[in-house]
Amino acid sequence: MDTVDNRTGKTIDINRVMQMIPHRYPFLMVDKVINVVPDASAVGIKNVTATEPHFQGHFPQRPIMPGVLIIEAMAQTAAVLVVETLGPSAEGKLVYFMSVENARFRKPVVPGDTLHIHVQKERSRGNVWKFRGEAKVDGALMAEATYAAMIMDS
Repeated sequence: MDTVDNRTGKTIDINRVMQMIPHRYPFLMVDKVINVVPDASAVGIKNVTATEPHFQGHFPQRPIMPGVLIIEAMAQTAAVLVVETLGPSAEGKLVYFMSVENARFRKPVVPGDTLHIHVQKERSRGNVWKFRGEAKVDGALMAEATYAAMIMDS
């Protein structure tokens, strides 16, 4: 997946992310979104910390970020991209998964990692959008998936 030149993409901080999507702690999986190119792509940033509640049970002796939460981080990054593309009328709308395909988990994500979640729009029709996502740490591919989502009024 190509990365976007940082000079052409916009950065969205955590306060703006929380205006754009309805997720909140402990389920907000994106700290900021960079390289946002409306109707095309974005990169979510997730700083993985040992104090996150899922690490209490997954796994206490060797904390690993659950793969489903990595996929959720992809979806939240895509939701920010959708709102940035559609404008203020899309803020706060819910985004529901319709499908997740070809999910692959390559390496474990652990506390201390900074996850870069690259999402690229494949297509959209009406309120249904399809994306390809890759999660990377220090340039290494940790997970990938293709997924579709539907934007709904909250």
